[in-house]
Amino acid sequence: MADELLRYEKLADELAGMIAGGVLNYGDRLPSVRRLAQERRLSVSTVVQAMRQLENRGVIEARPQSGFYVRRARSVHAEPQLRSTPETPMAVDISQRLVRVLQAGARPGVAPLAAALPASELLPVAALHRLYAGVARRHPGLLRSGSHINMDDPALVRQLVRRSLSWGGPLAADEFVITNSCTEALGLCLRAVTRPGDTVAVESPAYYLMLQLLETLGLRALEIPTDPRTGMSVEALDLATRNGGVAACLLVSNGSNPLGCVMPDERKRQLAKLTAARGVAVIEDDIYGDLHLGDERPWPIKAFDTQGNVMLCSSFSKSLSPALRIGLVAAGHRRPAIALQKTITSGATNPITQRVLAEYLESGAYERHLRTLRRCYENQVEAMRMAVCQHFPAGTRIAQPQGGYVLWVELPEGIDTTALYEQAIAENLTYVPGDLFSASGMYRNCLRLNCGNPHSAEIEDAVRRLGILFSAAQIK
Repeated sequence: MADELLRYEKLADELAGMIAGGVLNYGDRLPSVRRLAQERRLSVSTVVQAMRQLENRGVIEARPQSGFYVRRARSVHAEPQLRSTPETPMAVDISQRLVRVLQAGARPGVAPLAAALPASELLPVAALHRLYAGVARRHPGLLRSGSHINMDDPALVRQLVRRSLSWGGPLAADEFVITNSCTEALGLCLRAVTRPGDTVAVESPAYYLMLQLLETLGLRALEIPTDPRTGMSVEALDLATRNGGVAACLLVSNGSNPLGCVMPDERKRQLAKLTAARGVAVIEDDIYGDLHLGDERPWPIKAFDTQGNVMLCSSFSKSLSPALRIGLVAAGHRRPAIALQKTITSGATNPITQRVLAEYLESGAYERHLRTLRRCYENQVEAMRMAVCQHFPAGTRIAQPQGGYVLWVELPEGIDTTALYEQAIAENLTYVPGDLFSASGMYRNCLRLNCGNPHSAEIEDAVRRLGILFSAAQIK
């Protein structure tokens, strides 16, 4: 037994040395278990043990039906720090400037580093085209009628209930409302539980679209400190809600945008219990839950909700196609109020698209697609981190996302990404300045980069030129 132990450790060390020495590079497929067993005159079980040891070291990864591959080495870099936030609610005023930033980022010739959109080549567009044609042919009646009462396709709801098993469910079918996007879902929830002038607790930094919704609805944002690893501070939320005055809590607990953090289960449980006890409605955006970068799909806060107080919102825009415009709310006890808001504002979501999505989910293709997509996003995020490490000024701090495909970067104090934005755009460079993720204008030395595209020479060059721009500003 001791000899067998030494054999697999020796093989693991030899393979690790080949990887460290560049004989095997990131993405290379290792020889098969059988081939290694034959060539090294070892048992198959010994080779498998060696592979498992390399997996535990984070050196290689197993890919279903394919074998073992060299895993990208995680770069070592300081992470952004938790910041204190204003203790008073703020009116939000970011929409006009944000629209200009996103429009500039979509100009021809500009590397796609601003809007968090996935590359079309990563999405199953051809399969969706075929499904649209088939559904339209087999269900012509879907184009002949509409309803503001029966809005949700039962086939899609059934598939969502099945998927909710991986969310800590199953959730009840009568909780769901199908929406035109996750954005609509969030807006419907806010309309159902707030009135103009109310205060909503948000992460800090917070996803800018959430801040836009608060601005549009005349709501005030109370920024809650958010840890780059563990998410919104439950302790700070506890202090902020002790005397009432907070109508809702709006957050992304899995793959937070822009930090990419995943809140640990115990903190999710604490948040669900705290908010239910104090009558603070929770609106949870779980759009990145399926795009986790770890081994297991993290549960949302909804999984720890025993009072029906959490409204879980999501969509398939980041994983299947932004053009689908299919979102959802698992609304808890507020389902009637949210369904009423949906009826008033937009009526039923496109019935053909609902059925297309239902059939795609039922086929099992979605899970297969997700396995590949998550691997692509993980590689793209890490490639972007490596590029920032190489090209940005010394002292830069970089988040280590646990989900999603955006990267939050904190530059040394004194480098103002808002002030530098016009100069960047003039050079066909773009990003989202950090202060757009804060109602109070914090994070002016920060920025968010989109990693939704395969890392290319064009993207590497854009990051290099951004690094030159920021380094020059630091010298001044």
